[in-house]
Amino acid sequence: MQPPVADRRPTTTEIHGRTRVDDYEWLRAKEEPEVTAYLEAENAYTEERTAHLADLRTTIFEEIKARTLETDLSVPTRNRGHWYYSRSFEGREYGASCRVPISGPDDWTPPRPEADCAPDQPALPGEEVLLDLNVLAEGHDFFSLGGSAITLDDTVLAYAVDVVGDERYTVRFKDLHTGELLPDELTGVLGGVVWHPNGQDCFYSTVDDSWRPDKVWRHRLGSTQADDELVLHEPDGRFWTGIGRSRSNRFLMTATGSKTTTEYRYLDTEAPDAGWVLFAPRREDLEYSLEHAVLAGEDRFLVHHNGTGADFEIGVAPVAPTSPEEWRALVPHRSDVRLEGVDAFAGHLVVHQRSEGLTQLRIIELDAQAGHEHGLGEDYLVEFDHPVYTVGAGGNPVFDQPTVRLGYTTMAVPSSVYDYDVRTRELALLRRAPVLGGYDPADYEEHRLWATADDGERVPISIVCRRGSREGVGGGTQPVPALLYGYGAYEMSTDPYFSVARLSVLDRGAAFAIAHVRGGGEMGRRWYDEGKLFHKQNSFSDFAACARHLVATGWTTPDTLVAEGGSAGGLLVGAVANQAPELFGGIVAAVPFVDALTTMLDATLPLTVTEYDEWGNPEADPEVYDYMASYAPYDNVVAQDYPPILAETSLHDTRVLYVEPAKWVARLRAVGDGAPEVLLRTEMSAGHGGVSGRYQSWHDRAFTLAWILDRMALADA
Repeated sequence: MQPPVADRRPTTTEIHGRTRVDDYEWLRAKEEPEVTAYLEAENAYTEERTAHLADLRTTIFEEIKARTLETDLSVPTRNRGHWYYSRSFEGREYGASCRVPISGPDDWTPPRPEADCAPDQPALPGEEVLLDLNVLAEGHDFFSLGGSAITLDDTVLAYAVDVVGDERYTVRFKDLHTGELLPDELTGVLGGVVWHPNGQDCFYSTVDDSWRPDKVWRHRLGSTQADDELVLHEPDGRFWTGIGRSRSNRFLMTATGSKTTTEYRYLDTEAPDAGWVLFAPRREDLEYSLEHAVLAGEDRFLVHHNGTGADFEIGVAPVAPTSPEEWRALVPHRSDVRLEGVDAFAGHLVVHQRSEGLTQLRIIELDAQAGHEHGLGEDYLVEFDHPVYTVGAGGNPVFDQPTVRLGYTTMAVPSSVYDYDVRTRELALLRRAPVLGGYDPADYEEHRLWATADDGERVPISIVCRRGSREGVGGGTQPVPALLYGYGAYEMSTDPYFSVARLSVLDRGAAFAIAHVRGGGEMGRRWYDEGKLFHKQNSFSDFAACARHLVATGWTTPDTLVAEGGSAGGLLVGAVANQAPELFGGIVAAVPFVDALTTMLDATLPLTVTEYDEWGNPEADPEVYDYMASYAPYDNVVAQDYPPILAETSLHDTRVLYVEPAKWVARLRAVGDGAPEVLLRTEMSAGHGGVSGRYQSWHDRAFTLAWILDRMALADA
């Protein structure tokens, strides 16, 4: 079977005196039958070229399934009068959301089922099933639950669903007394709703034609969406909007922000006549967020901001319009610690921070007798033993709760849920995600490595492999196949994490590594700033440096090293495919942002204008145009030997349109030398996150892992 050949239909554009010829822009016409036929032909070709891996795909799927406790229960989270949890069921794609009443006001110990949870039987006494997602998903090829929220009197549940994959949700309302749906329906919603404490009003966001959340609305139960009140409209295309409620439930807050600037308004629900109040007007390059706290008996706003330094400070301000000059430092800026946020509770603060590339949780106790102006008491970190780990606060919805729910994982330790009791300073393990089949974290070894980038910067690498897999003859070490993952954008950190599916790679003798390249946030705000705009090339050279380091230190070889990245990480591996193809034996690009220049030149496309602060505006600035043209993967495909490439996308993706990888694959085949093995796989009923349903997602990941193992020469291992 020969690969599909896309017609060359040149489209010529002129901008800034530069001429650009695009042979495959016609593939953007999603509704045209010839485009659908081309994508289906690519799927057929991919299936034929990977047919020899069918048994391996089935084996990997069964391995994932055998290691997973299919009928399971999450650790319940207390909120007001109930414990809330989710359930999964053997043989069913989706789970259910449930709750049981608390036993009393001092009940802070999560209930546990006395025996294994049997499907179709209550897991806990008094169980109430709020949403059975399997019922909601019936008749749909795709299903995703967005946000769900319950009124403060626990009587009405609002939930959002997407049955297409385009992330435009429909919100319905369920009467929890009768179990019936109310007639209210909201369409075109982004995510879910936020309830006013009165239980009658809720707030939600909608998007404009470019998929930018630009409006916040108020809906009154019993009315129609056409009658909803517009609360906020942001006309500037660089800015998005959102709304939330403080943990204390007293304040509603709207946020308006770009990638570099934010602005907050608040509504005091105990003094509603004051209306929405602007806290501090936007100031270019000033980012801040608000958290309501009670310090030494006084209502205050905690302001997490970068007004005094790039790695942020936590300031304190009155509940009133306040200029940045009036914010007083509560947790001062430090250049070696990136402050990522703060959660306020009645008796303590939880600070989210990172240092030396690792996440940390910091507790600041509140003690009015401590002598501090704001009643701050002792200040310390929650400590863990592993050298490489990820920790973060979990569901902590109650303002006066005495415990902090947190999540913890390493690349070998499955996701774990702890409660930290601030009163006793005891850390209690509530649950570690079960991995069936006798899994033991001690069978795996984890390391933190450091590569040296082209400019001398040290780039961290997190790596895991099965213990003993590198042992060579005579007691030395030997290289093993490896999968190197990277992202490197938006200050999003790819912290170490555990994966059941990954065990199918590790147990066949390969290693898995994360390249923490610039553009992410692992090493603070500087790390992000040095990997965006005119510094984007650092992300690509960092990733190549990590690959070279793994080879130079004997971890792996280029022939058995596979690169993987998704979305902006797809841009990363796509650029490296052009710049350093000799480093890899295969590349997986998932929903990849590989036609970045075309996208950023079209302000009508989803998210383009809001992305100017990340990539620049090539339409307005010839320097930005030239810089993006120098690295955009689609524009830089040349006649050279490329490693085998698997590009994966979804037809209904609204973040990175399917046309980007489709055009990229067509050009790779037409231009690249050596008849490269380039495959395109398009999910025809999914969005940016891929297929829905856990069994479908396991099959999907098994397909990718089988291809990766084949590139590593481990398909028969």
